[in-house]
Amino acid sequence: MSERKVLNKYYPPDFDPSKIPKLKLPKDRQYVVRLMAPFNMRCKTCGEYIYKGKKFNARKETVQNEVYLGLPIFRFYIKCTRCLAEITFKTDPENTDYTMEHGATRNFQAEKLLEEEEKRVQKEREDEELNNPMKVLENRTKDSKLEMEVLENLQELKDLNQRQAHVDFEAMLRQHRLSEEERQKQEQEEDERETAALVEQARKRRLLEDSDSEEDAATPAPPPLTLRPKPTAILDEAPKMKRKAESWERSVGTLGSRPQLSGLVVVKKTDLNCSTPQDQPAPTLGTVKNGKEADPAPRTPGTSSLSQLGAYSDSEDSSSSSN
Repeated sequence: MSERKVLNKYYPPDFDPSKIPKLKLPKDRQYVVRLMAPFNMRCKTCGEYIYKGKKFNARKETVQNEVYLGLPIFRFYIKCTRCLAEITFKTDPENTDYTMEHGATRNFQAEKLLEEEEKRVQKEREDEELNNPMKVLENRTKDSKLEMEVLENLQELKDLNQRQAHVDFEAMLRQHRLSEEERQKQEQEEDERETAALVEQARKRRLLEDSDSEEDAATPAPPPLTLRPKPTAILDEAPKMKRKAESWERSVGTLGSRPQLSGLVVVKKTDLNCSTPQDQPAPTLGTVKNGKEADPAPRTPGTSSLSQLGAYSDSEDSSSSSN
C-alpha cells in the first residue's frame, strides 16, 4: 500500500535539471505582507495619529543599492487610515530600528535623538584619539579633573547633611519600640475600661429588674373595674319609684295625713303629783273624757310612717278588748 504523503519523488534516468526553464522576475518586485506599525507616527496630509502596533496590509520591496554588512534593506508602503495617503518607511539594521522616509512624521523620538547625539560625540572623540596621542592625554586629564570635582561635591553634600541632621538609628529603633509598647498598653487599658463599663451596666440593669419585680409582688392587684351606671338610668328609675308609692297608698292609705288617723290614737293626760290607785283600771286609748274624744298623741318629728301604722294597730286591739 502506497503512502498518502510522498516524501521522495521519482526522477527518471534521463532527467536534466539544466533544461528546467528559470522564472525571470524583476528584482524590485513587491509583495503584500501583513505587519504592524513599528512606531508612533502622524500623517502629514490629514494629521491623523497612527499608533504603534496598528495592523496594515503593506507592500514590501527590496531597496536597490543599499546593503548593510551584506544585509538587504526593505521598504514598506502603507496607507493612512483616514485619508489613504501613502506612507513609506524602511528597515535600519545598523540601529536595529526603522527609519521614516515620507508621508508622516515620527513621534516621541527625543530620547532617540539624544542617544544618537551621544553616540556621535563619542565616535568623534574616538577618531581624534586614534590619530592624535596628545589628545588622548588631554582627555584623560579632563576626565580625572571632572571625577575629582564630582567626588569633592559629593563629600561636601555629605558633610552638610551630617551637620544639619544627626540621625541615630539605634535611638530611632528604641523610640519606635517604646511607642509600640505604649500603644499596646494603652489599647489594653481601653479594652479593660470598656469591659468594666459593660459589666457595671449589666449589674445595674439586673438590679433594676430585681427591684421592679419586688415592687410588682408587693403592690396588691387593683380592684376590678366596676361598670358605672349610665347617667340616664335615674330617669328610668324615677317613674318606677313613683308607681310603687302610688300602689302603696291605694292599698294602705296615706300614713302621714292627720284627719284619717287623728281619731285612732288617744293619749291620756296623767297627773304627776297624784298616784293612780291600784283598783282603778288603767285608761285605754279608746276612752272618752268629758264626752269628747281625747286628742291623739302628738307626732314626734322623728316618727316614721311604719311606727304610726304599729300604733294604729295597737289602738284597734285595745278598743276591741274594752268593748
